[in-house]
Amino acid sequence: MLASQTVENYLKAIYMAQGAEDDPQALVPMGQLAAALGVVPGTATTMVKTLAESGLVRYEPYAGVRLTAAGEKLAALVLRRHRLIEQFLVQILGMNWTEVHDEAERLEHAVSERLIDRIDEMLGRPAVDPHGDPIPGPEGTLKRQSYPDLMNSPLNTPLVVARVTDQEAEFLRFIEQRNLKPGQRIEIEARDPASDSVSIRSETGQRTTIGARAASKVLVVTSGQ
Repeated sequence: MLASQTVENYLKAIYMAQGAEDDPQALVPMGQLAAALGVVPGTATTMVKTLAESGLVRYEPYAGVRLTAAGEKLAALVLRRHRLIEQFLVQILGMNWTEVHDEAERLEHAVSERLIDRIDEMLGRPAVDPHGDPIPGPEGTLKRQSYPDLMNSPLNTPLVVARVTDQEAEFLRFIEQRNLKPGQRIEIEARDPASDSVSIRSETGQRTTIGARAASKVLVVTSGQ
């Protein structure tokens, strides 16, 4: 099967859903996959059956779907193109990190692996994209790292923002306005269970309070780690 844009979108969506699961063998429910792709479950099921016939996924009716080794490699290479394009748009073209996701969604299907390798070299072979998401290697390998979010990190401890998991432009602008972009040094001053909020101080002394839902999308590492 040729890796059409539709095939690549399905493989990437399954790959992302698998990565969000704690169980490495968990199946992705068809309803979840359909929602991620903006299609009805019947459409998703038809496509998944085609992918299964091509050996790219393992499909279990009424249970879900999971990538095979071949499907996982292809999906990782799509993700590699996407994240390197995002980094290129920010680092070389000077675009704002809030606007590159949609551009990369379109461009990831149009560039060759040869061009992506040249872009990777030009950028200095970055490990992460502008949002802190890890970039798969040219062989389709991805070093997965688990970071705590702001709801599960120690108080009054120097931290560095490592990753922002929500790519919506509105959320990224919200994060940027509060000095919570990847690379920013912060400390969590307090959590308020009653209001589900987190109070944060940046290294410049700026203080901000965000809700638990937003805080769960900001991942951090201990400073110096």
